[in-house]
Amino acid sequence: MGKPLVAVFSGAGMSTDSGIPDYRGPQGLWRQDPDAEKLVTYSYYMADPEIRRRSWLMRAGIGALGAQPNAAHLAVAELERGGTPVRVITQNVDGLHQLAGMPDRKVFELHGSARSVVCTACHARSGMDEALARVAAGEPDPACLVCGGILKSATVMFGQRLDPEVLGQAMAVAKGCQVFIAVGSTLQVQPAASLAGMAAEAGARLIIVNAEETPYDPLADEIVREPIGIALPALLARFAAP
Repeated sequence: MGKPLVAVFSGAGMSTDSGIPDYRGPQGLWRQDPDAEKLVTYSYYMADPEIRRRSWLMRAGIGALGAQPNAAHLAVAELERGGTPVRVITQNVDGLHQLAGMPDRKVFELHGSARSVVCTACHARSGMDEALARVAAGEPDPACLVCGGILKSATVMFGQRLDPEVLGQAMAVAKGCQVFIAVGSTLQVQPAASLAGMAAEAGARLIIVNAEETPYDPLADEIVREPIGIALPALLARFAAP
């Protein structure tokens, strides 16, 4: 019998040890500044140049491009390198799973990537570092260099649909895995959170690693409340190939 397919579903709590603040946790961005949600809401962003200026400043301030993978990211990549089948489904947009060594084709970014920007008019893509350099040089709301359209991060903002292809691939993983580990997610944002229930319904062992309760706790076979950077490496060690 082969090794079980392990799906790791990661939320914002996975990256807090890398210095990237979460959104809904006790110290999350939304609790500190509820108005900040407008900065990542598509309708507000497209309609209001001031929102766009604040959004670019927020991205520069978070410093996600300089963040490094933490022990949890490294443990996931190490499990995959050791021969255990691993797929990552992530709500995060920081690219830290890939930086830790996970092959890009095995990481499904439900909410896109903050490491690049896209033009909302012509859909041309370029690097986030290039856009932030323009902001630092005095362009508060940099326009597309190809067509002059409005630029935004290549992430799924509130009010935008998930990429149906990426969501479909994630659903296939959830239905086909034997172990589904939800890490650092409140499991409140749909349809992403429903993948946990989908995996449990398909017979997977559902493990939730999160400091606070989630709506899917009643379905879980195991719940871990310890800090993710310590708990996840220990947990994944149990599934490592001999």
